[in-house]
Amino acid sequence: MDYFLIITVLVFLAATFGYINVRFLKLPNSIGLMIITILFTLGVFALSYFDPRLLNAEKLIITQIDFRTVLLDVMLSFLLFAGALHTNFEQLKIQRWPILIFATLGTLVSTFLIGTIMFYTLQLVGFNVGFIYCLLFGALISPTDPIAVLGILKSAGVPKKLETKIVGESLFNDGVGVVVFLTIFKIAEFGTDNFEPTHVIKLFGQEVIGGIALGLFLGWITYRLLKSIDDYDIEVIITLSTVMVGTVIAQKMHLSAPLAMVTAGLIVGNNTIRLSSMSEVTELYVDKFWELIDILLNTILFVLIGMELVVLTFEGKYVIAGLMTIPIILICRYLSLLFPINFFKKRLDFVPKTNLIMTWGGLRGGISIALALGLTHEMHRDLFLVITYIVVVFSIIVQGLTVGKLVKRVQ
Repeated sequence: MDYFLIITVLVFLAATFGYINVRFLKLPNSIGLMIITILFTLGVFALSYFDPRLLNAEKLIITQIDFRTVLLDVMLSFLLFAGALHTNFEQLKIQRWPILIFATLGTLVSTFLIGTIMFYTLQLVGFNVGFIYCLLFGALISPTDPIAVLGILKSAGVPKKLETKIVGESLFNDGVGVVVFLTIFKIAEFGTDNFEPTHVIKLFGQEVIGGIALGLFLGWITYRLLKSIDDYDIEVIITLSTVMVGTVIAQKMHLSAPLAMVTAGLIVGNNTIRLSSMSEVTELYVDKFWELIDILLNTILFVLIGMELVVLTFEGKYVIAGLMTIPIILICRYLSLLFPINFFKKRLDFVPKTNLIMTWGGLRGGISIALALGLTHEMHRDLFLVITYIVVVFSIIVQGLTVGKLVKRVQ
């Protein structure tokens, strides 16, 4: 099956399911699309008892797509740049220290807590999984997903100061989470005897600091180019080339493309830079273009997440483990946020119940599934993939639908 046909099918399904959601369900797009796609896939499963052709076609599409590569190496850069472009830079600047701690220390603490508790929990269910593999799962499930968060918080009525914390954390902690995941992955793959602490420092410095430095450079170059001309067509293309060229450079130099794109997007989207580099017409076209990119890729992504159901190995014990993991994830997130929130809340006037809202509003999404797909068979890929999928579906559908009600109740 050629790639044009696959893209055509995905766009058609995204358009169809999106129409059904807007016309009838009226849910946030990410939630509605996931629900409809899962129901569609379950319907295909039921139909396969009479005619397996549609199920085989869906399986063929999913197996032809390397979800991990498509999301982490291609889609994520566009989605993060679009999200950062429309993030309130001034609020982000004010909240920079708690956001930095949430995205770094919070991710590390959450990884260790989840990994430790999962090690003992899986033994209760009858799985003998090594501690290092449980830590690996903790690393892939700890980062909150900016794609899911950005889409749902817009309609949840979260106070702006708190929204900035959740969105800012989500924009940065996926890059940190990927670095932590890759570090533990290498330890698990080669063993502790062949891995030195200097490797961690080198990997962190290269991926995180190098990615941010690349983003600063790309943002500055883009700003200078936009400022030197006044032609909205070309200026839109310049922002597009920034993301595409920046992603290629990051991949070739082994830097964090997500962090580079977030940094570049924040610079280009900064109100001060906007006023000095873009006319009102250019600003309108740039914003509308990236909003369209954001919506299009988001709809395709959540359709893909729903369709991944066909390649999972659903065993009874896997499902039980997945359901047991949901409260573990929430408790560990709450605990990982306790110290930074208590440290900063008086200085930065945090809204009431910040920890509770950030715990429930910290959604997991496609990034966790993409990382789980990168596990090997020895790392219990099938088990952790099912657990991750159950956590992500619960996170987006249940937490996503109720976070607005939680905010109204506690405010």
